[in-house]
Amino acid sequence: MCAKEKINRITVKIFNDEYTIKGNAEVRHIQKVAGYVHEQMKNLSLKNPYLPPTKVAVLTSVNMADDLLRLKEDYEALVKLLDEENKG
Repeated sequence: MCAKEKINRITVKIFNDEYTIKGNAEVRHIQKVAGYVHEQMKNLSLKNPYLPPTKVAVLTSVNMADDLLRLKEDYEALVKLLDEENKG
């Protein structure tokens, strides 16, 4: 029988709204993620002060997804390069 994972529950504030987040990640990690999302939304809003919060959230999500996909591509290229070096 598997031990039951501990589910952490924490309330965070992102862009002036409170969210209760539950997950098995450490509380500190959840806070770090929420803080990062908040900062990204705040920075985008400062550059575009007339955007409504929903558009700020969507555009922030698009920007973060772009960052993630670029990092994945870089990671895959690096792994391929390391594999080629190890074979040669």
